[in-house]
Amino acid sequence: MALTLSPGDRAMLSGELGEADAMAMRLLAGLAEASGARRLIDISSAHIDGTLYLGRASLDYAARLRDLGGRVRVPTTLNVSSLDLLHPELFRGDDRTRRAARATMQAYVDMGGRPTWTCAPYQLPDRPGFGDRVAWGESNAVVFANSVLGARTIRFGDFVDIAAALTGRAPEIGLYLDENRRAGVRFDVSGIPEHARKTDEFFGVLGFLVGREAGMDVPVITGIESAAEDQMKVMGAAAASSGSVGMIHVVGVTPEADTLAEAAGGFEPRLVKVTADDLDAAYRALCSTAGRTTLRTVNLGTPHYSARQIARLDRLLDGRQIHEDVTLYVNTGRDVLRSAPRIPDLEALGVVFVVDTCTYVTRIIEPPADRKAAAMTDSAKWAYYAPGNLGLEVVFGSTADCVESAVAGRVIREIGPWRKR
Repeated sequence: MALTLSPGDRAMLSGELGEADAMAMRLLAGLAEASGARRLIDISSAHIDGTLYLGRASLDYAARLRDLGGRVRVPTTLNVSSLDLLHPELFRGDDRTRRAARATMQAYVDMGGRPTWTCAPYQLPDRPGFGDRVAWGESNAVVFANSVLGARTIRFGDFVDIAAALTGRAPEIGLYLDENRRAGVRFDVSGIPEHARKTDEFFGVLGFLVGREAGMDVPVITGIESAAEDQMKVMGAAAASSGSVGMIHVVGVTPEADTLAEAAGGFEPRLVKVTADDLDAAYRALCSTAGRTTLRTVNLGTPHYSARQIARLDRLLDGRQIHEDVTLYVNTGRDVLRSAPRIPDLEALGVVFVVDTCTYVTRIIEPPADRKAAAMTDSAKWAYYAPGNLGLEVVFGSTADCVESAVAGRVIREIGPWRKR
């Protein structure tokens, strides 16, 4: 069926409402036609992923829309950038890149975006509610919005999300539609010990496994009795990194999965029974190095740490100093940094807080003098991307592993909790 545009859509497309709206509507209409959408729908908010400076096109596109008079029509938050504006001394790139990255950020602010600079907009107080149709970029945020909040968004790519924000419209495709939110593959984790299913590292490793195995299907997980938002966050981020996942049902936990039948829409999804061996294989795959004990840096908070996670870090450190040869970075949102307690105390122990960006996407970490030195993380997403982005050897471990390693100055990594009794 051909795409049908509303009178308002046609007015924007014709340029009646300005050149920026016309440019944005051309992009949305093209996407809609290529995807087989029948219409465009209203959205209530947007989260823009194109704020990260990835080359001249990043700046040119945003500046062009801004200079044409672009202004967002819905509340719009902004994703991480390439700079930490509160700690500019952390950036180790050249001045040309710094200026271009700052100009890209400013262009989105000029168009009405809120300078939130976080990959976890769901940690902000005014997050969308159940059934709200939004236009969110940033893969982990997309999974969280669809899965945990019950809002609806497709995985918007760079350049398209701002087009939706400027017009207040989006093509009705993908996870906006009921039929595309039905689970097609079931991951049964009931064979994993109960104590292991409650740990954060289990959720990260499981998410990595789910992303690799789900393919184009929406996954549903059975055998998890409860999950905190931070655990859902790390699982969704891992699944969206290793695969194309945009939504995860957890039976009895997420709002559209009171039962397996509800999550699957009455169909029978294909079954994957998750074993300890499966988790071991995923756990190993998250390490690009094996057997190395020399440690240079520890990186926590991808997606951005919540205040609860910072409080847990504080408890795990228990007043101990970070080893002089190790830098422990915590990536978080500037809103969390303002509200979390004991930040100065943690900084005095050697913790370095990074806001507005993340250490796996911008030049913050110094190349180690010892090329065999490892970087450690509790984030499956960071472990997945950092080797290619930064050229570092990475060790994935629990938050407790990361803290003990940072204090000791060497890699300390326990076996997966699914192997512990």
